[in-house]
Formats: sequence, C-alpha cells, structure tokens
Amino acid sequence: MRDNLAFIASLRENYGPLVEITLQPGTRTLIVQDPELIRTMLVDLGPGLDKGRFFEKMGQLLGDSVVTAAGQEHVHKRRQLQPAFARPEIARYVDIMRGETTTAVDTWTPGQTLDVREAMVKLSLDMLAKTVFSGSLDEQTFRRLRQDLSVVMNGVGARIMLPDWVERLPLPFNRRFIEARDAVRATIDRAVAELQTSGHDSGDMLSLLLSARDEETGQQLTGSQICSEVLTLAVAGTETTASVLSWVLYELARHPDIEARVLDELDAVLGDEPVTFDAVTRLPYLDRVIKEALRLHHTGWLVTRRTLTETRLGPWTVPAGTELAYCQHALHRDPAFFPDPLTFDPDRWLDDEQTLPPGAFLPFGAGKHKCIGDRFALTELITAIATIVRRVRLELAPGQTVRPIARATVRPRTLLMTVRPRRDAALPET
Repeated sequence: MRDNLAFIASLRENYGPLVEITLQPGTRTLIVQDPELIRTMLVDLGPGLDKGRFFEKMGQLLGDSVVTAAGQEHVHKRRQLQPAFARPEIARYVDIMRGETTTAVDTWTPGQTLDVREAMVKLSLDMLAKTVFSGSLDEQTFRRLRQDLSVVMNGVGARIMLPDWVERLPLPFNRRFIEARDAVRATIDRAVAELQTSGHDSGDMLSLLLSARDEETGQQLTGSQICSEVLTLAVAGTETTASVLSWVLYELARHPDIEARVLDELDAVLGDEPVTFDAVTRLPYLDRVIKEALRLHHTGWLVTRRTLTETRLGPWTVPAGTELAYCQHALHRDPAFFPDPLTFDPDRWLDDEQTLPPGAFLPFGAGKHKCIGDRFALTELITAIATIVRRVRLELAPGQTVRPIARATVRPRTLLMTVRPRRDAALPET
C-alpha cells in the first residue's frame, strides 16, 4: 500500500519467475515475471482465461465492453468495433486531435506554471470526446458530457482498487460517481436514439459504432452496449494517454538534446505545415521517443487474468480460480533485457527491438486481447506531442522531484512545468 511499484520491483529482483502474493484474503494471486511465461499467459492460454478482478470490477462499474469481455464474447465485440479503429478512420481523427491540442495550448500563457498531468488529462478527454461525438452533440451538451466523463474517469481508478463494500457507503464521492455515470449513459442514449431516428451519418465514431455489425451474425450493437464501450474507452484511453503524454513532456524537458532532435525532424518533415496523418507515419525519431517513454514509464500497473480450470504455466500447475498478473512497468525496466534501464535513450530502439525475447516489451499487451486502440493511441500521442513542442517549450520547475505513483495507471505524482514560447519556430496553421 505504501509503495506498490517498489514492492513489485523487489519481486523481480529477489524471487523467481512466479511469485505468490496476497492482494485480497481468500484469493490466490501469482505475479508472473518471466517474459516467456507472460507471453504464454497472454497468447497461448489467453483464449481459455478469464480477465480477472481488475477487468471484472471495471465491467461492474461501466458495463460489459470489449475491454472487459473474455472468450468468444470478446471475439464478437472486437469484430464489431474493429472498423472504428481502422486506418482510414484514424486518418480522419488526426484533424480533431490536432485541433483540440492547438486549442489547449492557446490557453497556456508564457510564464505560467502548468500542472502538466491535469492539463494532459483534460486534453486527452477532449480529444477522445470530440472524436466520438464531434458531429452528434451540440456544444452545450458536449460540455456537460465532458464534465460528467471527467467525474467517471477519476472515480473508476479508486473503485477498482477499493473493496466492494466501500462503493455501497452513502458518501458524496459515491453519489457523484453514480450521478455522473448515469448522466453519461443518458446523454449517449439520446444521441443514439436521434441518430437512429434521423438515419444521419454524423461522421464521428458514434456513427461508426451505431452502424457496426458482426461479420458473421450481422448483429448490431445496442444502445446500452455503445454506452458501455464509450464509457470504457473514455476511462481506459484517457487515463493512459494523459500519463504517457506527461512522461514524454517530462523527458523532453530533462533532455534538451533529444528535444532538439525531435524539433529538427518535425521541421524536416512538416516544414511550416501542421501535422497530418501522412506525416505521423514519417517521424521515426519521435516514434522512438514515445516508444522509450512507453518502456521507461509504462502506465500499466497490474494486468490480470484468471484461470477457469487447472492450468499448466511453464513447469507449474496452477489451480482453477487463481489470479495471474504481470506488471508492464516493472517488466520494461528489467536490466536483463534493457541495459541501463533507468536511462531514457530513444536510440536503444534502433537495435533492441530485433534482439528482445518475445514478451519482454508489451506496451499494448499481446494475443487476442491486445489493445484494440493501439494505432489510435500512437497516432494521438504523436499528433499531440508534435503540436505542443512546436508551439511552446515546457521547463521543469527548479529542484522539482517527479515521482511515479501507481493508481489506475502509473503517472507522475506531481509535474509542474513553466510555459515558454517557442520563439524560434513558426507557428503552423491549423
């Protein structure tokens, strides 16, 4: 409870590839620490495992979605949602992502001390909400939805970690969460009903979800299912994106030489033009910077699965009902696979990816449950960083110590930075 990241790191340093810990009385939890065993768990055994407590609790709070589903149900949901995350659709989203980032940066004033973590949470939620609802909601409804989603997002992380009985207490914290969640569902229900009645394609992700069909059965998503998918996407996507953006900006501030190389690449590829989807695929150094942030500061805390039957994992036989978990944050800092692991070095990806054993680097998971929005997330990260660093320079407050804290994700506990204008760069038009 005091320092969960250090605790997990100590397991990797002091014990073997499979370590039993107690997270909840009466529940057996095994921490899987070997890349080969982790890959076996996710890929080979994945179809026969349940998602485990973390995802089960998320489903209780937000409803069943592709993130929380397992087995054949997950296969059907993923097949229905895949078109919304296809390359042509992501290309359309880039303009929205860039526009929301530009709007956010325009509110920052030179000399301002910016709480970067909070700013990135707001930006991530705005990018996601605009992508999903850009053509389906009027501005007043969108602002209300944005506020409600923020309450839901902040509340889910705590509830996943807390015992179930805490949710039943008549506390203001619980009332706010339930009211906001119900308000989000009501807003999405109304938007879905209006789209169904009008037959209008609004060109946003909500329209895509409404028209999505299972290729085998022809089955469409119900309004309730769309609500659950959007809620889960908002919580899972916003929290992780905000944390990664914060860590990238932190490392660029710490390493002016790396920031200079990023700016040189942006100038060479973009010139005076704003970032586009085509340009996103032509920024290899920025891509390596983000990949290195995903390694050193991975937002994954504990990824869980649960055995449904007696299961063989390597040389061990694991009883049914056992929670299996691994920590991406700890895995990606293992010196056996990443020399000098605490050094931020984007150029390690010129070689390391070819030599890493399978299962050593899993920024988006692996197997049938690999993150469905991985390309969306990477596009979002590159677009936002490229837009921010060309407009402003963010400086760390003198003497500030930035420490990670593991809640729903691994994020900076406090990250304060001073906004400076990027005077030597022309501001691209949006």
